[in-house]
Amino acid sequence: MKKNMIKKVAIGTASVFLLLVGVLCIHIYIVTRPKAPDANTIVMARIDIKQPITKADADKITEWMYQQNGIDHVVCNPSMDNIVFTFFPIKANANDITAQLKTAFNLQSAKRYLPTEAEMQSGCPVASTSYTYKMYNFIKKTF
Repeated sequence: MKKNMIKKVAIGTASVFLLLVGVLCIHIYIVTRPKAPDANTIVMARIDIKQPITKADADKITEWMYQQNGIDHVVCNPSMDNIVFTFFPIKANANDITAQLKTAFNLQSAKRYLPTEAEMQSGCPVASTSYTYKMYNFIKKTF
């Protein structure tokens, strides 16, 4: 009787574990699928300015950026000569904002920073050696 009970508990535990692993796999698959931006999607972009700017210039640029449609938050750093901003991609386009900024402030050296593929891979918060990343790749390749 005792062996039968232990066997039932082991089978029940294994079944629950497999069910939870299945739910986790489905969750990872759904969360990692690419999806089109919606009204709540916020994207971050950076514009590098290849010429020195002053604190006053940075303040004017920040004020101008906030007046643009779709801009959520702006940080203009005069010591690094760059602008980092978040925006709603449904309402704005970072390339258009960069072009308008160049015209408005005569900053022909301003260029939107786009990371390389290698930088994108190294910037991933899930290390390529982690168990989670391996599970993600397995699910990605399977489906």
